[in-house]
Amino acid sequence: VLFLQIVHILNMTSAKIVSFLLHPEESLHSLQNRIEFETGISTGNQELLLETGICLDPRKPASQCVIDGVRGWDSYMVYLFDKSKTVYDGPFASRSLSDCVNYIVQDSKIQLPIPQLRKVWAEAVHYVIGLKEDYSRLFQGQRAAMLSLLRYNANLIKMKNNMVSASQQLKAKLEFFHQSIRLDLERYSDQMAYGISSEKMLKAWKEMEEKASQCAQAEDIGYLDEQIMALHTEIVELQKSPYARRQGEVMESLEQKAIELYKQLKARPPDHAYSDSTDMVKIIVQTVQSQDRVLKELFGHLSKLLGCKQKIIDLLPEIEVALNNIKEADNSVMQMQGKRQREIWHLLKIACTQSSSRSLVSSSLEGTASTPAATWLPQSCSGNSAPHPLSSLAAPEDGENFADMIRENVNYLELFSSILQEVRQEQNSMMVS
Repeated sequence: VLFLQIVHILNMTSAKIVSFLLHPEESLHSLQNRIEFETGISTGNQELLLETGICLDPRKPASQCVIDGVRGWDSYMVYLFDKSKTVYDGPFASRSLSDCVNYIVQDSKIQLPIPQLRKVWAEAVHYVIGLKEDYSRLFQGQRAAMLSLLRYNANLIKMKNNMVSASQQLKAKLEFFHQSIRLDLERYSDQMAYGISSEKMLKAWKEMEEKASQCAQAEDIGYLDEQIMALHTEIVELQKSPYARRQGEVMESLEQKAIELYKQLKARPPDHAYSDSTDMVKIIVQTVQSQDRVLKELFGHLSKLLGCKQKIIDLLPEIEVALNNIKEADNSVMQMQGKRQREIWHLLKIACTQSSSRSLVSSSLEGTASTPAATWLPQSCSGNSAPHPLSSLAAPEDGENFADMIRENVNYLELFSSILQEVRQEQNSMMVS
């Protein structure tokens, strides 16, 4: 018997307990099918919570519902909620009276012998204790729902922080991109008259600027932020509510009074005396009335908890969509930034090529202009003997100097390119940060 595993399920929609004997290695899905047969709640709408507010893991066996060890195994509860309902308003029937207790309730002034009265009052005390324990279990179920709500809220806050952080990064990148492209367009316009011009590239840059303005719509998450903050305030108010705390003090007091009455009756000698049950019936009626009141408050508060939880469940996909839109806009901005930088470097390459070509052409023209002048100098200006006409052509040393000059220019160009590459890397690092 000690090795048997029995799980007790408290159905929060009906306030009734159903118990199941678990089969060895039974899956949670199998247990849910049995719960559906007993309660009418479909497996898809079942939410099974432990006392800590943790939802049962469908990947683990059904034995996760049972605590290890002997102590407390028979009082450990798993709380069943119906996902399709957010309002729990009953009616919730109290536990039924036994025949003998119902007999004294119907006529509290009836006289009974002390030995018989002891038995009746013992059952009456058990009934009062049972009403208090029923409320305690339901309150523990409400507490499990609150802890589950706080877990959902923690996940919501985490996603909200990620969304806000991504939105702020996108906003910063968009501001940087707009400032950069405006400066590029201004500088491009200044050099068009004497430098390089490309209508296709200019049109592409202006389209980038318009597309960046459209990407700014993704960073607008104000409407979601307002909903999350309002929901967070509502959850805090529910935590502060007096109905979030145990309300069974009156029932516990009545329980103690019932026990004291029974002790007083038990102390009386079992003689032939008779007594009525007026005081005990009064306690029973007060306990039932107190339970009705606290259960109404409990389930009203539970309905608010479940309503907030449903709002979180509805908000999570919207936040996910907003995060995806922000990521897509971010990637688009970075791609446009990279494309524009590649085009700028392409322009710089063309400008450097044209500058090198012009330098080489001017150097060649200067060399060819000086050669005829040296060749056709008058003999009177050349000393006593006239030089050979070929002696004024470029000597091998002059050719070597010209090659050295070209290599030096190439070295300077490579150095300039490396400097620009470092500047580009710094810009990329600034964009990423």
